[in-house]
Amino acid sequence: MAAADPGRPVLLGVDALGDNRAATIWAADEARQRGLSLRMVHAVPPAIEGRASGRILHREQLEIGRHQLDLAAALARERHPAVEVSTEIAEGVPGPVLVRTSRGATLVVLGSRELGRIEEMLSTYSVIVPVAAQAGCPVVVVRETEDVARRPPHLVVGVDGSATSMAAVDAALDLARWHGAAVRMVWAWKRPRFAPVDEPALVRDLRRELAETTARPMADHPDVDVTHAVVRGHPVDVLAEAARHALAVVVGRRGSGGYTGMKLGQVPHGLLRKASCPVVTVPGAPSDT
Repeated sequence: MAAADPGRPVLLGVDALGDNRAATIWAADEARQRGLSLRMVHAVPPAIEGRASGRILHREQLEIGRHQLDLAAALARERHPAVEVSTEIAEGVPGPVLVRTSRGATLVVLGSRELGRIEEMLSTYSVIVPVAAQAGCPVVVVRETEDVARRPPHLVVGVDGSATSMAAVDAALDLARWHGAAVRMVWAWKRPRFAPVDEPALVRDLRRELAETTARPMADHPDVDVTHAVVRGHPVDVLAEAARHALAVVVGRRGSGGYTGMKLGQVPHGLLRKASCPVVTVPGAPSDT
């Protein structure tokens, strides 16, 4: 089992407009458990050149960002005094800034402001979809009202046999090890609309495939309690329901081409809108993302 790399901190994206408390607690706890530093970054778009109003707005944004960073840093230090905390104001569009910074991080933690669908895709301040779709490490999105201290702790991970879902399995088992949590591996399947299907035989086959495909990562994490489930239904609905009382739901990032949301993939994008617990998206191999 590889130890956490002390040179790769937990990265917290600090939002100027939202409540960062839940995400800060998640990030600080994660840094403490893994023995890592906590790096807090707030990005401010550059001022519009040649416009006095743009420069004034830029200064106001910087002041708000520094204030939010100070609040988040104070909370993290109060919660875990031994964790090394650093803060940074970066100039640039928040999504791309955090994507670049993620390449040197172990994990990215973001809060969720419940943007509408159009805002989520197009707003300058939208970071959740761009970062979850393109970050170089796993991304945790924590709802503002989320209770992050559930007991007994367990994680849910979506499995479908793909390389990206296997990356999610590895990440879920590793996360469970750090949190002392159990893992429930869930394979969701949908009944074909027109073709006949022998449901009992199909479920048996899927259970066997689920056990076979997850045997290797389970062997690498013998200290993690694991259960398997094969459930009929749309993956977003099945995983959201399975993770209703979970510490987090973990899914592989899969998508191709088009706009950023498509690069994220349908299931993780759906869970970001529907899951009641933190959502962890995990990049696969370069050819899979």
